[in-house]
Amino acid sequence: MKYLEQMSRFLNKIFLIVGGIAVLALMTVATANVVLRIFHIPFRGAYELVSFIGAIVIAFALGFTQQLKGHIVVDILTEKFPKWFSKMLDVVNHLVTMVFFAVIAWQIYRVGMQIWTSGELSETLKMIYHPFIFAVSAGFITLSLTALVQLMSDMRSGEEK
Repeated sequence: MKYLEQMSRFLNKIFLIVGGIAVLALMTVATANVVLRIFHIPFRGAYELVSFIGAIVIAFALGFTQQLKGHIVVDILTEKFPKWFSKMLDVVNHLVTMVFFAVIAWQIYRVGMQIWTSGELSETLKMIYHPFIFAVSAGFITLSLTALVQLMSDMRSGEEK
C-alpha cells in the first residue's frame, strides 16, 4: 500500500509539473497568435496546438486534483448521514471513480492506437497527434490510480475503527 501511494504521489507531481509547463506553452502559443494577428500574420495551426496542449493540461491535473480532493463534492445530503454511512459512500465513490476512469483511459488508449496505426495526421499542421491522445490516457490512469489509493486508504481506516 505504501509503495502504491508513493508511486501515485510521484506520478501526480510529475504530471503536475509537465501540466504547468504545458500551460506556459499554451499561453505562449495563444499570445503569439494574438500578437501576430495584429500584424496580419496569424499563427497557422494555433487552434490545433492550443487544443492538443489544453488536453494535456486538463488530463495531467486530474490525478493531483483527486489527491487533494479538489473535485466538486455535493454533500448537502451526505453531511446529515451517520459517519459510517458517509465512509461507506466514500468507498463506493472511490471504487466507481477508479473503475470508470480506468475504462475511460483504456478506451482513449484504443483510439490512440487506431490513429497511430492508420497514420492519421492533424488537419492544419499535418503533425502526428497520437502522443497527445496517449498522454490524455495516462492522465486518466493517474486519476484512476489515485482513486485506488484513496479507496484502499478508506478501507484501511474503516478497519481500524
